[in-house]
Amino acid sequence: MAQFIVRNVGATVKARLQRRARRNGRSMEEEIRSILRDAVNQDDAPAGGLGTGIAALFARRGIDFDIPQLEGQEIDPPSFRQ
Repeated sequence: MAQFIVRNVGATVKARLQRRARRNGRSMEEEIRSILRDAVNQDDAPAGGLGTGIAALFARRGIDFDIPQLEGQEIDPPSFRQ
């Protein structure tokens, strides 16, 4: 079984890991193993692109009317003069 040594972990990170381990009823070492397992398993899931993520956010929303085409229509730019 592989072993890792992680140096220069800040006191705040260590304290948060200890609290998380205590909350989950595990030793700090087992909590870190669990975090590493979860992180590696998440990487196996296929990642979608930006468009896929945006489409997922709006998948259950939509419009119930037609959007008119603007092709061939004259554009009236705004005036910023006072």
